[in-house]
Parts: sequence; structure tokens; C-alpha cells
Amino acid sequence: MKNWTKLEVFFIGTSKKKHQIFRAKKWNRDLEKILKKPIYNENYDQIGHIKDIFGPIHMPFVSIKTLTNQEFNTNESLNLYVKVMK
Repeated sequence: MKNWTKLEVFFIGTSKKKHQIFRAKKWNRDLEKILKKPIYNENYDQIGHIKDIFGPIHMPFVSIKTLTNQEFNTNESLNLYVKVMK
């Protein structure tokens, strides 16, 4: 069964490769299985996929590669979701 999980992250910036970089506010090691998974906005529209998870284990960075022509409004609070197997 797939369930939606909200990612507790905040925007840090954009990498040289045009990936959006976020920092986790809280992290559960079970979320490591979201690597390479599609990521969705609050309307459950796919906006990209998780390219990489790196940094400290308790508050890692999450790199998101957006789909072509997708942009984040960094001035607003972002609600990002991923489907995970339970």
C-alpha cells in the first residue's frame, strides 16, 4: 500500500546543476527509501524527483531535480510529498 508522506524541509538554494536543495527539519531513517522517487506538490502534481540525500544523518540535505518548466516559489511555504510503501 502506498501512502503520502509530507517532507519536513525548507529551501536552501539552487545548485550549479539546477537542482533545488532543501534541508530536513526532522528526519526518520525510514525516509531513505525515497531516493530517486517522484516528488509532488500540495495538489499532488508531480514536480520532479529526489536526486540525492546527503549530509548529516539527523538533518540531511535533499536535492530535487524538477521537471522541465517547473519552478519553486521560494517566498512561500512549500508542501512537498512523496509516495512511500508501507
